[in-house]
Amino acid sequence: MLRKVPVLLFALLLATSFAWAQVEDTPSADPVDVGETAVITDEALLLEDSALVEEPVVETELPVTTASIGDGMIAPGGIVVSDWPNDAGDALLVSFEPGSEVGNDNFIGYSVYRRALGEEELDLVMVLEIDEGTDFIDGYDPDFIVEPGIQYEYQVAAMYLNDVEILGDISLAQTISVGQIYHTGKTRVLVGCVLFLGLILFYFHAAQRGIEMYLRPIAGIEAIDEAIGRATEMGKPILYVPGLASISDVATIASITILGRVAKKVAEYGTPLLVPNRDPIVYTIAEETVKQAYMEAGRPDAFDKDSVFFLTQSQFAFVAGVNGIMMREKPATNFYLGMFWAESLILAETGSLSGAIQIAGTDAVTQLPFFITTCDYTLIGEELYAASAYLGREPKQLGSIKGQDACKGIVMALITVGVLLSLTDLIAGTETLNWLKNIITMPIVD
Repeated sequence: MLRKVPVLLFALLLATSFAWAQVEDTPSADPVDVGETAVITDEALLLEDSALVEEPVVETELPVTTASIGDGMIAPGGIVVSDWPNDAGDALLVSFEPGSEVGNDNFIGYSVYRRALGEEELDLVMVLEIDEGTDFIDGYDPDFIVEPGIQYEYQVAAMYLNDVEILGDISLAQTISVGQIYHTGKTRVLVGCVLFLGLILFYFHAAQRGIEMYLRPIAGIEAIDEAIGRATEMGKPILYVPGLASISDVATIASITILGRVAKKVAEYGTPLLVPNRDPIVYTIAEETVKQAYMEAGRPDAFDKDSVFFLTQSQFAFVAGVNGIMMREKPATNFYLGMFWAESLILAETGSLSGAIQIAGTDAVTQLPFFITTCDYTLIGEELYAASAYLGREPKQLGSIKGQDACKGIVMALITVGVLLSLTDLIAGTETLNWLKNIITMPIVD
């Protein structure tokens, strides 16, 4: 054990000498003691640790404010404002040039602000998504209308994520909104109206000169005289129902006109007439119409004021009353002309069971199938309106019907030509139909 002590002492001496040699070789401008060296080293370590902690925070904040959306971005501008054509002066076409936001992943759209010249506050009038372009029509929003004669200022901002906007310069509109008297896009409508009106006036004049005009025969109208004659031969009354609508309905007005023609024929033949009514005003007008018809026939004394009467305003109660009249009086002819609803089939089926000739007419599309299946003759749609012209043969009414037929003929001819050209284009692979499309669908005068 004692022999090993010198060896340990020698090793300790070598280690101490090596440590002193390392201290002397360290470069230093000012010699310091070991204590000071330890303090400085600790402070340096603390500074290095704090730098390591703060440095990542600075690196994460910089891209949001400066690198992606910050300074150096070009705002949208180049605002051009023009008056929107063919309007009442309540719209402006606004377009602008995009800035440097195109292609930026954070860009989401544009905000457009507007104010009247002289005002301070700007109002947000439009928000455009990325795919909605860089132009829009200002004035469609009812909350921000465009007033004629007012000059506006506009500002466009590029919108980014996190509610960031890059505002452009405020630009004064180059024009103001002005209303136009004539809509150039409606020229084709004007040409069509002039053409159709000219045809009607031409046939007016021709009918007044006594020129015989051919009208397409309508079976239901031609059967009216036959039905009245049959009732006269059988000595049974005629039932006339002028619909269930008020006098404001067009079908009711047409029915009252036909009632006057039927009543005149009935007065000439001396056949009883029954006219039940649901509306009080229609009842009053129908009574005066029948009375006037008897006077025109030269038999005012034959008019029975009880032949035109009021039943009830309740829909199905009225139908029940009319059905009771059918079963009690057994009329030879039933007229259902006017506006009808769910009661149409009940009336027509009861009349069919009583064995009467039935002539119906209405412009209610949903009720036409019931009348067609249960009545002998049916006036469909506008045939009800044309019946008075067919029965009266007055020149003005004849000219109107003939002019309308001519207009329909022109439309049918255009449709036929269009179908033929479409088939030709489909078979031959040509485009001959384009000229017809341009005439019909495009403005004749821009």
